[in-house]
Amino acid sequence: MESEASVSARAGGERAHSERTFEFLAEGPMSEVAPLFGAHKERAWAPDWDPCFIWPARAEDRPGMVFTVSGPHGTAVWVNTRFELQDGHVQYAYVLESAMSTLITLRITPRGEHTHVAVSYRRTALKPHADAWVAHMAELDAKAGDEWAAQINAYLAARYAYLGAR
Repeated sequence: MESEASVSARAGGERAHSERTFEFLAEGPMSEVAPLFGAHKERAWAPDWDPCFIWPARAEDRPGMVFTVSGPHGTAVWVNTRFELQDGHVQYAYVLESAMSTLITLRITPRGEHTHVAVSYRRTALKPHADAWVAHMAELDAKAGDEWAAQINAYLAARYAYLGAR
């Protein structure tokens, strides 16, 4: 089956676009889990995540934060467009080297003592050379739930073990 991204790239010369969502259960209460989706606090559980804050200058999770993230394909400029932890809404938009735009929307809701997290990625190629990349990223996005769940739940388990040992 072809990915949605590769199909849309062929229709009338339109750039590739993908929309993928994954969900997982974080093994902690929403009050502790939601802040972990701030750009700064994500460093605690996501290996290799190292944003460079532009605003605020001191790394701090807050509405409107702007930062860059560098990787093998270049540097992306990220802007936080929604940071409403109490309502479970977090959103980021970023553009990577004039090749791809991405909108990431997180919906965070309590599930008893745990937290349900739904993460949606919308990616659009900005140049023809990025069409295949968007299709590839869509495949990775669709499978990311297990990885995110393992990383965040390992962090939470270690944190609870540490707090319990004190």
